[in-house]
Amino acid sequence: MSADDQRFGLQRHVILPGPLPLDGGGRLAPVEIAYETYGTLAPDGGNAVLICHALTMDQHVAGANPRTGKPGWWTQMVGPGRPVDTDRFFVVCANVLGSCMGSSGPATVDPATGAPFGMSFPVITIRDMVRGQAMLLDYLGIGRLKAVIGGSMGGMQALSWPATFPDRVEAVVVIASAARHSAQNIAFHEVGRQAVMADPNWRGGEYYGHSTPAAGLAVARMAAHITYLSEAGLTEKFGRKLQAREAKTFGFDADFQVESYLRYQGIAFVDRFDANSYLYITRAMDYFDLAEEHGGLLANAFRQTKARFALISFDTDWLYPTRESRAIVQALNAAGAPVSFVELSSPYGHDAFLLDSPEMNRVVAGFMGTGL
Repeated sequence: MSADDQRFGLQRHVILPGPLPLDGGGRLAPVEIAYETYGTLAPDGGNAVLICHALTMDQHVAGANPRTGKPGWWTQMVGPGRPVDTDRFFVVCANVLGSCMGSSGPATVDPATGAPFGMSFPVITIRDMVRGQAMLLDYLGIGRLKAVIGGSMGGMQALSWPATFPDRVEAVVVIASAARHSAQNIAFHEVGRQAVMADPNWRGGEYYGHSTPAAGLAVARMAAHITYLSEAGLTEKFGRKLQAREAKTFGFDADFQVESYLRYQGIAFVDRFDANSYLYITRAMDYFDLAEEHGGLLANAFRQTKARFALISFDTDWLYPTRESRAIVQALNAAGAPVSFVELSSPYGHDAFLLDSPEMNRVVAGFMGTGL
């Protein structure tokens, strides 16, 4: 593999026959998975690392995104000489089931009808996403992962991996995540879903070939984006600064800079994401409850695995506050699993895990044995 391949990754797409049994009782067949790989797989397959992405991210973790032209969303974490060093590890990142970046989701074509699934696509859970990733790894000839790493929703998948496949994971890194959603998390997601479904263009999810519910999806993104930030970060960046009067956006003028920023985030999101996928994935996150999946006791989820764990939280993350990570650490301790934990200081709220954080990089590099 050339240096350019390692830096930008190889974009791949596979259609697996399945069927993939789903938690909801149905089956998905065939199973489409879009993914990207970096580095070279060792002859024994023992250097594979799976990166799990967050709600609105994709498989382009370190390679240029062909749709936006922007660099991958975690280039500071994955690459040659990075904490997840692609000179040492073979890195795989797959677009989750239910998404819209090439994997099976509401926008893909239902073989039975020849039309997009829309809202007839089966309900997907976090564990279903993990099973789909396992199916991909089987296809790639990877029986065991050196590590699985994820932040936010990616952290939920990372937690689900050793619980679902206890013998297939050596190490787990969970950043800014939780073992289940709080009522507040669910409430914010429901506001976003209702914004999408209230858009006249949503058409009950049958908008493919018509105008998309852009306004509703933009509002959903704006509401969600507020939860990714912190009050201190917003105050530092925007305060109560007013817009220049010539600056115009849709609807009422954006008098404050923070208004303009949120509107931009909403509009940009509509250009790259599918509204139905947003409904499905947010619902999967809300359904996730790792303790409930294992008899109501979180420690039970980890009793069968020999994996070692590292958890990272941020002190200004009010979406997944540090107490959520501490609850996971306590469950791991109860299960006798080796775990390290650190709370990092950052003014950037939940989004801190996506930004260049030297402290986070050092923690992950040390855990992965790569050094910096």
